[in-house]
Amino acid sequence: MRILGIDYGTKRIGIAVSDESRKFALPLVVVKNSDVALKEIIEIARQHETTEIVIGESRNYKQQPNAIFEEADAFKKELEKAGFKVYLELEFMTSVNAERLQGKNDMSDASAAALILQSYLDRTASF
Repeated sequence: MRILGIDYGTKRIGIAVSDESRKFALPLVVVKNSDVALKEIIEIARQHETTEIVIGESRNYKQQPNAIFEEADAFKKELEKAGFKVYLELEFMTSVNAERLQGKNDMSDASAAALILQSYLDRTASF
């Protein structure tokens, strides 16, 4: 079963999805962070037949929760209320790394989500 990855931002939310075997994360789409973002992401998750989601756990250089942490955590709780199993994956500068790899474009946030998801997949892989 696939798993969804999320790079939560105040303006945009990057979405990635794994392959069926959960070995590879692929950028999927960027959703505008708005009143309907939660509904859109729930629909994307259902379209990809997943019940599990990984959200980047955003922290500062001192490993303390940063400004976006509380908002992302509230979003995580809403996804859990909707019936999804949601995991946090520590992330650090994934948006910057995504832009380094591909340049800044409309899919940068989705690529950052793929980096978060790939980190989770690699860390939890059973070899």
